[in-house]
Amino acid sequence: MSGECDLKRLVNSMQPELVDETYVYVTTQENRDWKVLKPKLVFEETEGTTLIVPMSMARLDELEYVFPCRMITLNIHSSLEAVGFMAAVATKLAAAGIGVNPVAGYFHDHLFVAADHAEDALVELRALAREY
Repeated sequence: MSGECDLKRLVNSMQPELVDETYVYVTTQENRDWKVLKPKLVFEETEGTTLIVPMSMARLDELEYVFPCRMITLNIHSSLEAVGFMAAVATKLAAAGIGVNPVAGYFHDHLFVAADHAEDALVELRALAREY
């Protein structure tokens, strides 16, 4: 398994980066090609398909959506087997009253936080990196 597993190195080196785009969550039971919406996530659940898509694309397609959010990418190649990294991140953000919806990619972890808390989340994550 590739990627960093050491918690101290993960937190110290995470280099959080706030993406400019605003994203939203959409759910549907439609069966179609969602690539046109440029989704960051497509996840099949029993109740329907969950998508995280740019808000502009959801509006263009006239989809109902919830949770306008921003994505923060943690720029360290974290192992999918790393222990405690998301717990440390979520605990720090929770202490600041900021909820987080993490998504693990093969190379990086990505955090979706409410759009109006995104800048505050970035400040908290940078502080966390300095604390470790």
